[in-house]
Amino acid sequence: MGMGSDMYRQQILDHYKNPRNKGEMEDPTFTHTGENPSCGDTITMNVRLEDDGETIDFVSFTGDGCAISQASASMLTQNLPGTTLSELEEMDRDDIIEMLGVDISPMRIKCAVLAEKVAQDGAKLHEGEDIDIDRTTTEE
Repeated sequence: MGMGSDMYRQQILDHYKNPRNKGEMEDPTFTHTGENPSCGDTITMNVRLEDDGETIDFVSFTGDGCAISQASASMLTQNLPGTTLSELEEMDRDDIIEMLGVDISPMRIKCAVLAEKVAQDGAKLHEGEDIDIDRTTTEE
């Protein structure tokens, strides 16, 4: 690992210590909560859509957990505005790992993708998909 990975580690620590867009949102289009029981992470994603009903306008989050889960949620709130729900649906763990910029151990992948999975499941519920999800979990 070179200097670049140190920069990304610093970025993760910065997002963990100074999370962006953390807090409740007034009148979100949809809100959804999830957890990673193996680590104790809990995240609620709040999403507001633009008038077209498809483009993400603003995202905030609340919750507690490890540095990876909280930094990932913080970074995701900055990256999602301007994307569509379809683009959100297409995101996968590789997109999250790229966003974080560091190699994530297999044990920490569930922490890293929690916010993404919560936002995706919230979007599915909002769009009326017939999924049986009360609360997203990264445990399978």
